[in-house]
Amino acid sequence: MFIKKWMEAMDHSPQLEAIELETAPHPTASIIILHGLGADGGDFIPVCRELDTTGLPPLRYVMPSAPVMPVSLNGGYEMRAWYDILPTNDLARREDEAGLRRSHQAISALIDREVQRGIAPERIVLMGFSQGCAMALMTGLRYPHRLAGIVALSGYLPLPGTTEAERHAANQHTPVFMAHGSHDDVVLMSRGQAAQAELSRLGYAVQWHDYAIEHGMCLDEIRDIEVWLRKVL
Repeated sequence: MFIKKWMEAMDHSPQLEAIELETAPHPTASIIILHGLGADGGDFIPVCRELDTTGLPPLRYVMPSAPVMPVSLNGGYEMRAWYDILPTNDLARREDEAGLRRSHQAISALIDREVQRGIAPERIVLMGFSQGCAMALMTGLRYPHRLAGIVALSGYLPLPGTTEAERHAANQHTPVFMAHGSHDDVVLMSRGQAAQAELSRLGYAVQWHDYAIEHGMCLDEIRDIEVWLRKVL
């Protein structure tokens, strides 16, 4: 693999930095990976290198970094975040709808960029962890062209009250891989399970996995993602 970095201004969105890895020249499929709160695109380089791509087409991993912004839950401390988290115990009122929608537009533009580079939408997987998981679900379900799949790790479904009305029919049958740590005390597994239940109610094909870990990833999870990727790509 080789690494490339770039920065691009998205229309009406903050400038996004991104890191790319390619498993071989002339990739024919892309995996866009969205990091969690306080992390950056580089956090997923070890995961990309650990994934066994045997049997998969040449891949391009695209790992953007969220903009730096004050996060209310952390006392206004500035860090990379896809959206703000408000300091309240009411989960619905903690959601920063404006920030979610701004990042939704920026991530949709990343998908569009891959299409412009010659990757068909149905050869693009959108993957995210924690806050990135929320953005992967929000963006993937609303994207107007069918994607290969959505990987939702240790997160939840944002703005659940709008999903049914705003989702796009193009991705009604897009496979969704969901995984969560049963010992997660950052994003409780019950929130992931609630997302899985809502997506199943709406008719999505969700494959659920849970692991005896905290808020992170494990090798068993990576192996399960490999199997799933071989099916969707």
